[in-house]
Amino acid sequence: MRRLEGKKALVTGASRGIGKAIAVRLASDGAHVAAGVRSEKDRDGVLAAIGAAGGEGIAVFLDVTDPASVATAVERAARPDRRLDILVNNAGIGGVTPLDGDARSDEGWARILDVNLTGTWRVCRAALPFLADGGRIVNFSSVTGRFGVAKNGAYCAAKHGLIGLTRALALELAPRRITVNAVCPGWVDTDMGRTGIGNIARAAKVSPEEGFAMAGKMAPLGEVLKPEEIAALVAYLASDEARNMTGQAVVLDGGQVMP
Repeated sequence: MRRLEGKKALVTGASRGIGKAIAVRLASDGAHVAAGVRSEKDRDGVLAAIGAAGGEGIAVFLDVTDPASVATAVERAARPDRRLDILVNNAGIGGVTPLDGDARSDEGWARILDVNLTGTWRVCRAALPFLADGGRIVNFSSVTGRFGVAKNGAYCAAKHGLIGLTRALALELAPRRITVNAVCPGWVDTDMGRTGIGNIARAAKVSPEEGFAMAGKMAPLGEVLKPEEIAALVAYLASDEARNMTGQAVVLDGGQVMP
């Protein structure tokens, strides 16, 4: 029997990258997965990947910045018995927000916090009535929730905030044995990760390939991670084996951060 057999999971930001890998991994471990997507193309891609892995799931259109979209998607994910066992809040965006930016940078700041931090809280709030006792919530922070990066104030603030939110919710939901943990990845080989690595390459005036190597060497083990590695950690946190693990910010980054 697969370790998540009979469980129902909702994964936000499941269109690609880490979120897609998580949806596929949870489904392959036996969970019925509702994959939060933003378009029909995204829907088709993640459902095909889940099917290829021998799993089962549906796609729900989900915009974490829209309360109505969140409410509808969560309710659909919980059908037919109005139950969720696992919630993975992976949806997020990046972007630079330098302090010396013009007034338009207010919009970038607000957008990054709304998607990454408020969006996570919004989905947790909507999911709460459906979460089974003994359920699992996994939020996505980052290594930048453990240190600062110049000109990335909004992203760092959101990711630090997610660790605080995780700890607060872990205490709030402990009477129901619902665990709440945060995952803090380092550099991961995704579209978003490669955008950030591209910024490193341009700043250093090197090729994208050299930038990728530089990103890997920021960690002692010297590698940029694969999305599947992050998905494996989430699968553990969603399992019965992790029933006494809560309120933690788990770093997976090749040793870049050693608290």
